[in-house]
Amino acid sequence: MTATPAQHVRVLYTGGTIGMLQNANGSLAPASGFEARMREQLASLPAQNVPHWSFREMQPLIDSANMTPAYWQQLREAIVQAVDADGCDAVLVLHGTDTLAYSAAAMSFQLLGLPAPVLFTGSMLPAGARDSDAWENVNGALSALAQGQPAGVRLYFHGELISPSRCAKIRSFGRRPFAALQRNGGVKPAEHLPPQLTYRQQKALAKVATLPLTPGFDAQLLRAAVDSGIEGLLLECYGSGTGPSDNPAFIEALEHARRHDVVVVAITQCHEGGVELDVYEAGSRLREAGVLSGGGMTREAAFGKLHGLLGIGLSQREVRTLVEQDLCGELR
Repeated sequence: MTATPAQHVRVLYTGGTIGMLQNANGSLAPASGFEARMREQLASLPAQNVPHWSFREMQPLIDSANMTPAYWQQLREAIVQAVDADGCDAVLVLHGTDTLAYSAAAMSFQLLGLPAPVLFTGSMLPAGARDSDAWENVNGALSALAQGQPAGVRLYFHGELISPSRCAKIRSFGRRPFAALQRNGGVKPAEHLPPQLTYRQQKALAKVATLPLTPGFDAQLLRAAVDSGIEGLLLECYGSGTGPSDNPAFIEALEHARRHDVVVVAITQCHEGGVELDVYEAGSRLREAGVLSGGGMTREAAFGKLHGLLGIGLSQREVRTLVEQDLCGELR
């Protein structure tokens, strides 16, 4: 993969902790004016190696706890405009940390083929706060782009570049909130990518739900989710992909999902490892009921992948096939 030093970076500011200021109630809230603050601090560091950059403040600015798939559509369009229309050769997204891994993973699938690197960063404390990591992350990400990065989406935090397809926020404190997880579960490289998977393809909103299994799980919850009109469901299973397969109501609810064309994908609740549905009978029965294997996909990657596949007009058969094939490193 070619890594050419960036000449013009578009900075997209979505809000998040990094630019928060205290409001009239004394609470931290997203605030405008981050471009001026960013230029001021970079001006104080003339030796800092950063490329030329331009700034765009997304609307509305949000706490990332309020991130939605609809906002992802705005973000994708802003990135495509920066690269295809405005001539930028790299993009830096400033984002709150709570859902940063979700957004970066979603963009990995929605920007397949984009000929430019996209870095996501943020901070655990607002810029200007004591011991804040804001400027080290912003400046470090810009410097990384100045050195050259391959096309594709990554996180930059505390000097580390992490693939979003294998990453999760594992800490609510400190300077290293994100980690690359050791996931596995088999790799099936995509043999044929439908033309709709290009980054230029408009994406429609999809309705995807997530359900974690717990001991004594009530199958009515699964059936209610299916009947709510969802198109995809992440089923967070135990271990290598097991569930209460001796519960007839649970198996019937899964078959009900298949009859209603709901794509059900099994992912593991474990921090490491992955799903292999054919190892145990309790997993094989899920496969027989129409459940697909999420392999080593994280919740963030699987959620973003389902949104990406269900929002581009693919047939049910194509979606089911591509779920179990590697598109951007999520199954490696």
